[in-house]
Amino acid sequence: MRQPLAILKLLQKSYPDADCELDFTSPFELVVATVLSAQCTDKRVNAVTPKLFKKYGTPKKLAGAKIQDVEEIIHSLGFFHTKAKSITGLAQKVMQDFGGEVPATLEELVTLPGVGRKTANVVLGHAFGIPGITVDTHFGRLARRFGWTTSQDPVKVEKDVAALIPEKDWTNLSQVLIWHGRRICHSRKPACGVCPLAKLCPSVGIGEMDKVKAQALVKNDEEFR
Repeated sequence: MRQPLAILKLLQKSYPDADCELDFTSPFELVVATVLSAQCTDKRVNAVTPKLFKKYGTPKKLAGAKIQDVEEIIHSLGFFHTKAKSITGLAQKVMQDFGGEVPATLEELVTLPGVGRKTANVVLGHAFGIPGITVDTHFGRLARRFGWTTSQDPVKVEKDVAALIPEKDWTNLSQVLIWHGRRICHSRKPACGVCPLAKLCPSVGIGEMDKVKAQALVKNDEEFR
């Protein structure tokens, strides 16, 4: 176990602008965008949602949409049949069960089609300001590399990390870990030689240690926005 709070502090210093990389103007837009982001980059989702939200920007409008029209708009995101069914279904459930307003509890959010704990925590943290831990592939990988958990189960990872980090920091922790995982701490070849956490990370050395070669592995912000 290596100082979780020290790692968090360094990550916050390294990524002071870390925030949700999905574009949205309402809780509804965020939950839809997050469902669409499954197996897809945020950048690609952001290229599609302006057209989608211009036509179907409220639960009422999307609930009444023809699924073929939705599929045509989101076709480029992959798995468009399933995603179109999920987002129209969640819009219908928001209308039927929640009076047209996206609910603000994890227990209610996960009743929406296509919404699991990960998506629910994204919405809670970024749309409602309610602390949540978002365990995506990056978060889980880094938590294991830091020695914060040994589990592959996202729910167990969430529980293990929650015990180490103050609740008020959960949303920001999720974001800085995701940013770090996307930019430096890659799954196959992390850029250890230029990692700001090198002195704290128990896994340092599993990736490229040569500074020049490591720098070439670093991805920049423009690749995600």
